[in-house]
Amino acid sequence: MGDLGLGGRCVVVTGGAGGIGAACVERFGRAGAEVVVVDVDGVGAKRVAEKVGGRAEVVDLGDLEAVDALGLRCDVLVNNAGLQHISPIEDFSPDQFSLMLRVMLEAPFRLTRQVLPDMYARGWGRIVNISSVHGLRASPFKAAYVAAKHGLEGLSKVIALEGAAHGVTSNCINPAYVRTPLVEKQVEAQAVAHGIEPDQVLEEILLKPVAIKQLIEPEQVAEMAAYLCGPHADSITGTSFVMDGGWTAR
Repeated sequence: MGDLGLGGRCVVVTGGAGGIGAACVERFGRAGAEVVVVDVDGVGAKRVAEKVGGRAEVVDLGDLEAVDALGLRCDVLVNNAGLQHISPIEDFSPDQFSLMLRVMLEAPFRLTRQVLPDMYARGWGRIVNISSVHGLRASPFKAAYVAAKHGLEGLSKVIALEGAAHGVTSNCINPAYVRTPLVEKQVEAQAVAHGIEPDQVLEEILLKPVAIKQLIEPEQVAEMAAYLCGPHADSITGTSFVMDGGWTAR
């Protein structure tokens, strides 16, 4: 990919201490951006930020007062932070459900609300929402995750419509299973639950609806995020970029 024109731009990445977030931090850092890593894991956030000469903001995105107190300003906001919990609805903890919606839907709304005024004033901005195939399709036992990602899809579209006149675009990226600690924990748990090997979990359970039977690499998602912030993407807004190995083709 050519010059993204991000030299001197400020990029905020939530959940940047690992996985997709860390890959985004590194990609935007290589593009010359000043990167702010937002994560509840202070040690991890600082380690990733130091690699690109950025800085870390340690905050629990489930604490909405703390989110509001951040007072962030940036040119690019990557809403990536997330967590997973698997349970049938009748056993799903209401507190866990609420936490997941706060982190994955309400925090992105509040952060976007913080950064839009400066983006509007400059006439340029990019909101990149790391959604999921579960923003487009449902799976059993993932009520909060599916609800939050579906909500993020709608929020992203509204941001796109409101921001269009101000040079601000908003898009979602929708990967299937990515090689991250979150997914690796799911594989381990499923292997124990079903008494099978981790490779069998991938083939027979997680990747069953996927045509291309492999995990997506975090760097692949980060590259798509970077693409959406380049000069060639000025007219791309209000849409979802599906990286699901053919899941939604069924």
